[in-house]
Amino acid sequence: MIIGVPKEIKDKEYRVSLTPGGAESLVHAGHQVLVQSGAGVGSGFTDEQYEQSGAQIIGTAEEVYAAAEMILKVKEPLPEEYRFLRPGLLIFTYLHLAANQELTQTLIEKNVTAIAYETVQREDGSLPLLTPMSEIAGRMTVQIGAHYLEETQGGRGILLGGVPGVRSGSVVIIGGGTVGTNAAQVALGLGARVTVIDINLDRLRYLDQVMHGSLNTIASNRRNIAEAVRRAELVIGAVLVPGAKAPVLVNEEMIASMAPGSVVIDVAVDQGGCIETIRPTSHSHPTYTVHGVIHYAVPNIPGAVPRTATYALSNATLPYVLKLADLGFERAIAQDASLRRGVNVFDGKVTHPAVANAFEMDYTPIEKLLAS
Repeated sequence: MIIGVPKEIKDKEYRVSLTPGGAESLVHAGHQVLVQSGAGVGSGFTDEQYEQSGAQIIGTAEEVYAAAEMILKVKEPLPEEYRFLRPGLLIFTYLHLAANQELTQTLIEKNVTAIAYETVQREDGSLPLLTPMSEIAGRMTVQIGAHYLEETQGGRGILLGGVPGVRSGSVVIIGGGTVGTNAAQVALGLGARVTVIDINLDRLRYLDQVMHGSLNTIASNRRNIAEAVRRAELVIGAVLVPGAKAPVLVNEEMIASMAPGSVVIDVAVDQGGCIETIRPTSHSHPTYTVHGVIHYAVPNIPGAVPRTATYALSNATLPYVLKLADLGFERAIAQDASLRRGVNVFDGKVTHPAVANAFEMDYTPIEKLLAS
């Protein structure tokens, strides 16, 4: 198979979808790898390193898309890239389609086969290709929040960990999954007072046990969320419904109740966000203020640490990439149920129920399309 790796063009997105080591593995397996010149520079990989791994360096994204059978990316295609999409092309990347109707419609109209990293799901419900980026985003949210709480950044002037004799900062995390767990670990490590809110009581029990009771856990309901948010200096939205648009759990009234200079960070923003006042920002312009509260809503947080993030992503995706390349799309998804669940669009149809539900589109099970 011919695999193409274009350079990411999202604002300050320095990750790349394949390391030179990953390229070497694919070439060794008999596949052809095309890498756009400069695609790996932001992660510290030179064109020469890819060439030494057996990849071919291509000058432009247009050439990569035109020659490749499968496109590997980190982030979703942007409107500038839509013209490169074509029938029969397989694209494997983070898509977050439930929050992007324009891209969903484009993939349907272009008859592209689209597999989303974030919806590749094992039988136990785990998300192997989303988890590494969720781990990074969760850990980063606390250091980002601590930064914006500084007076020089417009914040309340709060040191999250406090000092002896002075109250430490309050961190409220809505969602106890991978993002929330990693955020809680870092916040506790800094010495903050940390509360995790989740609807799953078993998950809250688990977190209380592994964090040795140092974490405050609260069952999710409107009143509990409102009270916790009102008292928080830093609120982290970490809600995930795989493949679906995130539910809004923090409304504008709750945000208005927070002290001026407090900070909210919504990691769910690429799925629409779980905070009513949130809208996507960028690494170039990461924040805005509503009711005196600083909002940070960069949808590609791990892009700020591309060296770590690229290795973590490639470690997770490479086995699936090899399977798709070795077996071809139809045989690969027939043999691997996890990969099959990742298919969002195929043969001009939406094949993920949550995406179809988000836009009131028809849902067609991938199994039905393959059978026909």
